[in-house]
Amino acid sequence: QVQLVESGGGLVQAGGSLRLSCAASESIFSINVMGWYRQAPGKQRELVATIRTGGSTNYVDSVKGRFTISRDNAKNTVDLQMNSLKSEDTAVYYCYAARGVINYWGKGTLVTVSS
Repeated sequence: QVQLVESGGGLVQAGGSLRLSCAASESIFSINVMGWYRQAPGKQRELVATIRTGGSTNYVDSVKGRFTISRDNAKNTVDLQMNSLKSEDTAVYYCYAARGVINYWGKGTLVTVSS
């Protein structure tokens, strides 16, 4: 059972930046995919970004060019650097890990972008 703990959320003005971090309770070296999802009020949870073991990344169109996902296998962390934040980025952000057919989720961290 992998435990994921997010940090770094908060309140920021539109155009600002935040960096989210996800710490795993064990080595992420063997975890195929790690990433971030988000859920805005009244909306379904959506994929934001993922990063595979080999380093390949994937982003939802709405964050391309503004968000960057990275992973540090030595520190067992996955970060999401968010720049040029918009009010529509306001959501609870969840860390995600997939090892084989098993998915793991963190409890989420709230990001609020004021316009």
